[in-house]
Amino acid sequence: MDGGNCSSFDIENPCYSLANSMKTKLDRLSRLSSECSIYRVPERLRRAKEKDYTPQVVSIGPLHHGRESLKAMEEHKMRYLKDFIERSQETLESYIKVVEEKVVRLRSCYAETIPFRCEKFVEIIVVDTAFIIEVLLRSHFPGLQDRNDRIFYKQRMIQDVWSDMQLLENQVPFFILEDLFELSKVTIPYQPGKRPSIIELSYNFFKERMFLEVTKEKLMKIHSDKCEHFVDLLRKLYLPLRERQEIETKLQTLTMPCMTELHQAGVRFEVGSSKNLFDIEFVKGILKIPKLTICGETELSIRNMVAFEQCHCDKNYMNDYVVIMDRLVNTHKDVDLLVKYGIVENRLGDSNEGAILINKLADGVVVEFEEFYFARLSKDLNTYCRRPWHRWKANLKQNYFNTPWAIISVIAGFILIILTLIQSVCSIISVVDKPH
Repeated sequence: MDGGNCSSFDIENPCYSLANSMKTKLDRLSRLSSECSIYRVPERLRRAKEKDYTPQVVSIGPLHHGRESLKAMEEHKMRYLKDFIERSQETLESYIKVVEEKVVRLRSCYAETIPFRCEKFVEIIVVDTAFIIEVLLRSHFPGLQDRNDRIFYKQRMIQDVWSDMQLLENQVPFFILEDLFELSKVTIPYQPGKRPSIIELSYNFFKERMFLEVTKEKLMKIHSDKCEHFVDLLRKLYLPLRERQEIETKLQTLTMPCMTELHQAGVRFEVGSSKNLFDIEFVKGILKIPKLTICGETELSIRNMVAFEQCHCDKNYMNDYVVIMDRLVNTHKDVDLLVKYGIVENRLGDSNEGAILINKLADGVVVEFEEFYFARLSKDLNTYCRRPWHRWKANLKQNYFNTPWAIISVIAGFILIILTLIQSVCSIISVVDKPH
């Protein structure tokens, strides 16, 4: 028998052994779950800035657990767990039991198979969830902070912890945060009866560092919606409360004038009164853009929201926002205009750095031409800039009527021309009327 022929069903045949091995692997494949919401960041996005997707001081959840650079925080997380148990009205066994009962659902929230055995996985979730709740409580109620606490006092690591808690790969499902917090029945000694929800604690923790201002209406809507984790919560805080009702959502071209070109075409700029980033409007030659603060923290937040959208969401709002901002900003001159009109607060200081940050946010993103949130805005700006009259009028205003002295000079020159013309006409008339 030919050893290379796989047509035989002899159990000694190597093909039979391979088939059995492959069947075992196929049987071990877990079912794809609708609960899945925590992903590894796609490599095309990660290449733009690895650091903004990788935890620097603390691992949350199983994906980065055990990394050598994060082990220093493990003991501190255990201290937070101990304080959480002492503050609550339940035992450690109660929390372990709640997590054990939801192990299958918890595992299904991660887009890849978690290698840890059940006991270790439960320990990771219990410790990390208690740690997060304690961080939120101590941030909301400063009286709970210990003077020896390295996160809030001595080494002031709260900024790094805050950043790590926004990373897509560094999450625990939101439902387990709510379950353990509700079970704990934590009360605040000096504020009896005051017990905010996890949503409120989370919003309070993130809002100041992210320069967020959210209406009560939006917070109420988020309360009623399902939140997957912190990245999903932050995205919901940024998004418009209602979808834009426009007939035209198909993007015709990615080509769009930048701020400098719009300025040369006579477009006027104003900072939008809305606190929502997506309320960019172009009406009667005025482009209104809500205020954006650009700094390293803004970049990290937006990058992880964009990554989450591209892995999980049907509509890519944040993705479309970074694309439209990338179109508006090409050079430092564009950033200077945004700063001049109060649209951008550049905490990086240097306009060139600001331009680079805005441009790099769009690295690796995917543009959906069939459904683009700012399609109508892009079309209107292109149409406006194609009309020559707008450029001529803007050129006249910017170059000849830009200061009071320039206006006076133009008027004086115009009067001089008129007088010269009158003198010339009078001279011609006098010559014509003179008798031969």
